[in-house]
Amino acid sequence: MRFTISQRFFFDAAHTLKREIETEGSRRIHGHTYHAEVWIAGQRDPVTGMVIDLGLLRQRLDDVREQLDHHLLDDVAGLHPPTLENLCLFIADALPEFRPSLARVRVWREALGDSCTLEF
Repeated sequence: MRFTISQRFFFDAAHTLKREIETEGSRRIHGHTYHAEVWIAGQRDPVTGMVIDLGLLRQRLDDVREQLDHHLLDDVAGLHPPTLENLCLFIADALPEFRPSLARVRVWREALGDSCTLEF
């Protein structure tokens, strides 16, 4: 059997974005509340009964959240430009110890109704 577990977190951050549409608002510094979820897939360990200890995943995601929360995303090394797609990659790249079990990373902005999912 293969199990998939997930953990969510959120962060508030500001950014700018050069776009062809909605240019004025996008180019000004503005902020969002972002939500992210990471899925880990694999076999259940027969001794622990877990795919992975969610406490370990939460610790790592707390580190990732610290790099993003209340920051100007334009200035976060390795993220530019701060798109939903690049946020998914940034989060995935920050979790090398969970590969190859990393199954999916999703980032969304609830207030706007948009999201991006990166699947492995």
